[in-house]
Amino acid sequence: MASPKAKTEDMGDSRAESKKGASNAPSFNMDELRELADLVDERGFTDFEFENEKIRVRLSKASTASPVMPPAAPAQAAAPQSSGGDVLPESTEDSDADDGLVKVTSPIVGTFYRSPAPDKPVYVKEGDTVSDDTVVCIVEAMKLMNEIQAEISGEIVKIYVENAQPVEYGQPLFGIRK
Repeated sequence: MASPKAKTEDMGDSRAESKKGASNAPSFNMDELRELADLVDERGFTDFEFENEKIRVRLSKASTASPVMPPAAPAQAAAPQSSGGDVLPESTEDSDADDGLVKVTSPIVGTFYRSPAPDKPVYVKEGDTVSDDTVVCIVEAMKLMNEIQAEISGEIVKIYVENAQPVEYGQPLFGIRK
């Protein structure tokens, strides 16, 4: 079996041969690469590699640990637990607090910001009333600031993420009571 270095050298030789006898056109275009990246992301892969005589593609996604959520407001921590049997107290509190709330979730992976700039006031805070077109936060992804709208009318009851924390696709950001 050849060593990784030998394989790399062999790959280089085959590329040189293919350049002489074949067209120099890549075997993937950017649209195909984007589709491949979307498929890899959809399937939950963290690494994917493809190679043939003309091209080598390696897609790797750094695994991001879920952000550690600080404890909720002290009043909630001191709230009495319901007698839910064998259910863990923390999950019981969360399910009780979230009953009847519509969750605004992150549509993309990125960084959550509560205000348009560090020196500007937050878009919304707990107790604010919002309409479906109210901007509630920004999620930054690849240096693009994406405004997130409430998409429902109601009162902001809970904010699940701290400012400047990483968020995942589908992660709850706000709980709104209709």
